[in-house]
Amino acid sequence: MTLLDWMIPAALFATLVVFALRTRKYSNSVSGFLAANRCAGRYLVCVAYNMAQVGIITLVWYFQQYYDTGFTSIWWGLVENPLMIVIALTGWVAYRFRETRALTLAQFLEVRYSKSFRVFCGFVAFVAGVLNYAIFPAVSARFFIWICGLPESFPLFGSEVETFPFLMALLLSTAIFFVFLGGQIAVMVTDFLQGVFCNITFLVIILYLLVRFGWGDIGETMLAQPTGKSMIDPLGIGEESQFNAFYWLISAFILFYTMRAWQGDQGYNAAAITPHEAKMATVLSGWRWRVLMLVALVIPICVKVFLTHPEYASQAAPIHEAIAALPTEATQAEARVPLALGLILPAGILGMFVAAMYGAYLSTDDTYLHSWATIFVQDVVLPIRQAMGFAPVGTRTHIWLVKFSVLAIAIFAFWFGYNYKPNQYVAMWSALTAAVFVAGAGSVIIGGLYWSRGTTQGAWTAMGVGITVSAFGILAKDSYWVFESTFGEGAVPAWIATIHESKWISGQVLTFIAMASSIAAYVLVSLATSRERFDLDRMLYRGKFRELLPESERDFRSEYQSNLPIWMQKIGFSREFSRTDTWITSITVLWPLAFTVLFLVGTIYAYFFGIPETIWVAFWQYWTWLVFATGCVIVVWLTIGGIRDLHRMYAHLERYHADASDDGSVKPNDATNRVQDA
Repeated sequence: MTLLDWMIPAALFATLVVFALRTRKYSNSVSGFLAANRCAGRYLVCVAYNMAQVGIITLVWYFQQYYDTGFTSIWWGLVENPLMIVIALTGWVAYRFRETRALTLAQFLEVRYSKSFRVFCGFVAFVAGVLNYAIFPAVSARFFIWICGLPESFPLFGSEVETFPFLMALLLSTAIFFVFLGGQIAVMVTDFLQGVFCNITFLVIILYLLVRFGWGDIGETMLAQPTGKSMIDPLGIGEESQFNAFYWLISAFILFYTMRAWQGDQGYNAAAITPHEAKMATVLSGWRWRVLMLVALVIPICVKVFLTHPEYASQAAPIHEAIAALPTEATQAEARVPLALGLILPAGILGMFVAAMYGAYLSTDDTYLHSWATIFVQDVVLPIRQAMGFAPVGTRTHIWLVKFSVLAIAIFAFWFGYNYKPNQYVAMWSALTAAVFVAGAGSVIIGGLYWSRGTTQGAWTAMGVGITVSAFGILAKDSYWVFESTFGEGAVPAWIATIHESKWISGQVLTFIAMASSIAAYVLVSLATSRERFDLDRMLYRGKFRELLPESERDFRSEYQSNLPIWMQKIGFSREFSRTDTWITSITVLWPLAFTVLFLVGTIYAYFFGIPETIWVAFWQYWTWLVFATGCVIVVWLTIGGIRDLHRMYAHLERYHADASDDGSVKPNDATNRVQDA
């Protein structure tokens, strides 16, 4: 890292502070601090929300995955395309959730099921989320140590300070700072700015790496992989135990099943100005991910070329020595990309990448800290206070409760991250800890929004089953010592030991088992206990209940066309679509549709007739440049739209008068049709 390299992340941080300071005056209400007063447009939500999902933890996940599997993961990932089409056209879950006007998921669960179920789910979501988040600062700190070449310790005020905990504390402090400054408004504005910067940086990195290494060296490296672990032939991965075709089939199911279930970025779920804008943000998100997908693929593939191609052997030797000195296989997999990039990238571009990685860290961590603290206060503390007969807290106290919770979560993450010793890929830890909540929550959310026969008893059963199966998976895969300390070494049943040692029974597989079990439990118990249908129109403010909406939301539509053909309305093009919306959605759907056809034809042909690996290399070369060119257009498009939405949001906030009663609590009239506790 040269002086120029250090100046770039410093300039980014200063810019974020300036913009965040402007949001302070808008976050003095509960709805403002928690959901940005529901005033964000589609482009702002899309870029900021997607950036919140692109933390260093996410990129490390993809770097590990694509280093092992290369382009084959892209091919098998195409099985998600049909579901992406359905999600884009229908606004799956996102549209209906925004219609409920709930500030948090658990507030919706109280309206749909019961107060005690809200508290229970809020607590489970909080615990699962904090466990999931607890490794984020540690993974990020190690990433910066490796890519910046920082020493293990350094002198400070006459003492020798360990770099790892110091850097974790520094990173957490900056995330806390932005949350305290302006709540969800500050988080969303800074996430958007980071998203714009990261988009541009990612395109620069992709172009530089592809030019430096060239397709000759990339192709040779791909072709040199052992039999059964091909990085270009999707049907040649029979020996890949982690990220195989079955992994991607499960991922496609999880994508659909857990829509809006994971609450790490829940502030964005309620931030859109209308349900239609929330739906369009989901449509646009598919384009934003194409840039991320390509950078997360090109970087590890080029690192693999650098570390394994004979031409770079002498340059890569120090990296191999550094990796070999690390204690576990999981840590070695985590370190190879940042260690290699520290040598590969030139001055200036390295600084841009480090700044982008800081933006990726900050956008995820401030969002997660805000989300889990909000859930703990909104869905655990305040409902319990209300049940005990205490008076409602004031707005100022309400916001400070969230801030204190943010601080407590950060302290726990620091302690956990410092003591956690990784023993499996980040993707598997993330899948298992998230499943503790989402395995059951997926059934509860989808059933609650779309099925009037879903019951409180079915919801309780689904959550119980999901938690039990997922918790067992965590114990078996990551906390095996708990079994040994309970039953004694050697006394643990052989089948549990088999799960612990198996590479094929991964966290992803255990997650799928937990979700399938929860679906069965929800449906069977609901059918057995359903006595009358729940009034979904009342909960969604539809039909005659539309008059209960605030006037500002009752008719925000002005340019909606009414002459769409019936068949288009049937597949999701509602009367809310303007002509521009129709074109955007149509093009968004045609892209995955075309690649779905390619996937089906290509897979069938390759299975029966075979495709030479040299043809696969040529195909992936053309695919990469196509996605890169598309990404350039997407970055310009979403940046212009996001700047427009940012300007509109500030104008809206200037004239917005927050309703003090809009604090996430369920009022009596909100629960008129709620299924009561037994």
